[in-house]
Amino acid sequence: MSQSYDRGLVEDFGRWREFSAGMWAWVLHKFTGWVLIGYLFTHVAVLSTAVYGSSIYTETIRELESLLVVRFLEVGLLAVAVFHILNGVRLLFVDLGMGLDAQDKSFYASLVLTGGIVVASIPTFLGGQV
Repeated sequence: MSQSYDRGLVEDFGRWREFSAGMWAWVLHKFTGWVLIGYLFTHVAVLSTAVYGSSIYTETIRELESLLVVRFLEVGLLAVAVFHILNGVRLLFVDLGMGLDAQDKSFYASLVLTGGIVVASIPTFLGGQV
């Protein structure tokens, strides 16, 4: 006879407080990976407009870049990509046995570094339009 564990309601969001830094790192790494895959398909769709001519592609890019929401999305894409890269490097070191006792600190460092890079890039992406 098997035992079952009552995990409670799915809607019990209080359990999110129990997540450790390692669990948040895993969740964010998976989430950012899926966002990057989604961006890849969007990127290919925009690039495919070049099939119809370079002028259509150029006009598509100009129209997209003129939208403020697209510029904000680019900042978000940078945040996602930078975090995914930094966390991936952190995981590489952990897999190699380095920094096993400092995983929480390295996760928080990757978050802070991501935030710094993204904040520093805002003037470049938004170009004075805010």
